[in-house]
Amino acid sequence: MPAAVALLGRMMTDSLPDVPVPAASDARLALSVLDLIPVRSTQTTADAVAASIELARRADELGFTRYWVAEHHNMRAVASTNPAVLIGILAANTERIRIGSGGVMLPNHSPLIVAEQFALLEAAYPGRIDLGLGRAPGSDPVITSFLRTSGTTSNPEDFPQHVQDIAALLDADGAALRLPNGQMYTLSATPAATSVADIWLLGSSEFSARLAARLGMPYVFAHHFSGEGTERIVGLYRDGFEASETLKEPRTFLTLNVSVAETAAEAHAAALPQLQQMARLRSGQPLGPLATIEEAAATELPPAQQQLVDSMLERWVIDEPVNAAARIRTLATTLGVDEVMVVPGLSAHNNDDPRTAPARVRALELLAAELL
Repeated sequence: MPAAVALLGRMMTDSLPDVPVPAASDARLALSVLDLIPVRSTQTTADAVAASIELARRADELGFTRYWVAEHHNMRAVASTNPAVLIGILAANTERIRIGSGGVMLPNHSPLIVAEQFALLEAAYPGRIDLGLGRAPGSDPVITSFLRTSGTTSNPEDFPQHVQDIAALLDADGAALRLPNGQMYTLSATPAATSVADIWLLGSSEFSARLAARLGMPYVFAHHFSGEGTERIVGLYRDGFEASETLKEPRTFLTLNVSVAETAAEAHAAALPQLQQMARLRSGQPLGPLATIEEAAATELPPAQQQLVDSMLERWVIDEPVNAAARIRTLATTLGVDEVMVVPGLSAHNNDDPRTAPARVRALELLAAELL
């Protein structure tokens, strides 16, 4: 029987745990990648997308589990504005790795459109598509307001119901809608689905963890963004989890900012541009494109922004590969997860080819050598 859908009826009417770094282990840890598609000062949007295609191909070759793209708007340093479009591009340029959204910010979109987009992506690349859903706007209040003047978006308060609506619309049997006259109306995201994208709930708060647990859905904690209360919130998800038709046991992983290079000094230098950018963002300063390694090294931040950088250093993994891998294993063990999604926050040198991201590629290679 078709699943019930509520949407159209209404329309019609933390820091890293402070534990010692362990010795290297042979246990395999699944690794994935979250990419914001950063735009350096030496790049165009086309260059940044080309560099991310190269990064995704290398992640695929190295054995990473999944490669997700974010949704952010009106940021000069971020080209990841439309996850569905980018997923199609990246899936077409890779062979095996799962490609997904980390995530689609659902209040910006119509649930039916999201379901249609990901039903087509799953049809084109069966068994390789992940739909990560979040409820943050992904931008500042002006852009959020502009997005919501289109008439196709939804209220953040409706997020729980819209998550269920998308799951119903993606179902191979379609969804059932009762019209005001009592007649049943059947609709689906695509006419003849044979598989369905995996749906994940994303978040950095108790709300998202409790919702994922109540709905029996897999959950991703945005440790790279928040870093506060990771262990407690992941525990809330596990403790409150209710089995569903699609998931019998809790399933979770977390995201983590990393910068890995042959030496710790190189890793710090490559991470500094992104750390400075985040400090500007969190202090309400104007943002430009991502600085190169040389530009960041020549920049002196105001004391308040430097304090933000110093505090972020505690939550990032910035090191040479052996120590970096050991810290990642420790975090995964402490939180009881068997997968970590890394955000490779490394910039590039002034003279690097704009259509490449060599430091990010090398970071994945070094991590894969230690952990995969």
